[in-house]
Amino acid sequence: MNKFTLTSIAILLSTASLATTAADLKSGIFELNRGQFKAAMEEFQPLLEEGYAPAQYQVGLMHKNGWGMRKDLKTAHKLFTLAADQNYPDAQFELALMYTEGEPVKKDLKKAFELTKLAAKKGLASAQFNLGVMYANATGTYRDNTKAVREYEKAARQNYALAQFNLALMHFEGKGTEKSLEQSYVWNTIASRNGYGPAEKSRVLDERQMGVKAIEKAREKAETLYQNIRAQEELRAKSDF
Repeated sequence: MNKFTLTSIAILLSTASLATTAADLKSGIFELNRGQFKAAMEEFQPLLEEGYAPAQYQVGLMHKNGWGMRKDLKTAHKLFTLAADQNYPDAQFELALMYTEGEPVKKDLKKAFELTKLAAKKGLASAQFNLGVMYANATGTYRDNTKAVREYEKAARQNYALAQFNLALMHFEGKGTEKSLEQSYVWNTIASRNGYGPAEKSRVLDERQMGVKAIEKAREKAETLYQNIRAQEELRAKSDF
């Protein structure tokens, strides 16, 4: 048996192992989502023993929220740290929230910022939104409205309604970007379509300052952008599956 054959077998075995691990994780998440916590742990436990970051994150959530067990923030923190050390963005973000809130660890806004930034770089929409807020409010970092807008837009284009609303506000006020009533209207419209109530109120306020043709143009832009965002969202869902 030559080296090429041995390498091919190793790759096949590794791929099969990864597929099995991913399947076990999905089974655990399925059980978790339907409230079958014991069954979920049965799926997660072997993955924990392997040091699999996504499983560490899921079980960390169980400890954090008291799902099927006594609430234990310290154990949750430990598991999130293990997963974050493997560059798992969801765990990095959960740790960031803990350091922001100061529970069960000492409050450390600079560390929260750094962890949020790491998770945002991996494309996690919630982290991108929070990073934008941190730049806008100078939380754990310096104030930078331009960077805040950049992070809001990244999350907004992943259909994150809160980011869409904040992005509209930045355009309305001209903070970190050009002042644009049209862009405010566009993003408020999209956030409103995603069910965020305050965005609908802001959209109405925008509309009162716009002419008929300007409203029609902005509506067309909002519809085109929204459909594009939804299409990208569907593609991501298929790739995750």
